[in-house]
Amino acid sequence: MKVLVAIKRIVDFNVKIRVKTDGSGVDLTNVKMSMNPFDEIAVEEAIRLKEAGHAQEIVAVSIGPQKAQETIRTALAMGADRGILILTDDAVEPLAVAKLLKGVVEAESPDLVILGKQAIDDDCNQTGQMLSALLGWPQGTFASKLELDNGKARVTREVDGGLQTVILNMPCIVTTDLRLNEPRYASLPNIMKAKKKQIEEKTPGDYGVDITPRLKILKTTEPASRKAGEIVANAAELVEKLTNEAGVI
Repeated sequence: MKVLVAIKRIVDFNVKIRVKTDGSGVDLTNVKMSMNPFDEIAVEEAIRLKEAGHAQEIVAVSIGPQKAQETIRTALAMGADRGILILTDDAVEPLAVAKLLKGVVEAESPDLVILGKQAIDDDCNQTGQMLSALLGWPQGTFASKLELDNGKARVTREVDGGLQTVILNMPCIVTTDLRLNEPRYASLPNIMKAKKKQIEEKTPGDYGVDITPRLKILKTTEPASRKAGEIVANAAELVEKLTNEAGVI
């Protein structure tokens, strides 16, 4: 079985985001970049499937600039077998990403596609669902547990009311939630081995996909600063302020 894992290069989650002075977007100058945390979980799950004997090959695919190779190398160091980089310096919206991944799926013929449920930079949470619709494949989103058996995937999903279990015919799409697993750290020997693993470079044109944005960002602003708290003398004063100043009761 072949598993395809989609990964995204994003601003590291430890970095404090800075907005450009003209409000046109986020300032990425000299900012540390890393793999989207939900995608790390997807890579880890694919590796565990391989270790359990369910998968024979793991292909990591990313869309972005040349530097996105570093993100693919991270996946290769964790345990992926080879990578595909679709080169573009432009921002790519979820629908375009789904169309590009559809082209990769048609070329690679994987039995399972695993993605993070969302990227923490745009929080769109759309790509997996769009890819499922384009391919006509079943989907199990927000997965907190994944089991494979006799050509079927049993996915436990996190929903508002608790947990929901669905059984999907393969090939299928699975998007990962936080509680699915704990990603491993790449060991130094595996980091060295990853440098020799193959990364194939493609372009959006190779898949006949137009990545021209359909949305226009009008303005980007930082969240409002939190106001300092206030100490009250007694419960009566607290109720008075909640009623008259905060307007919450």
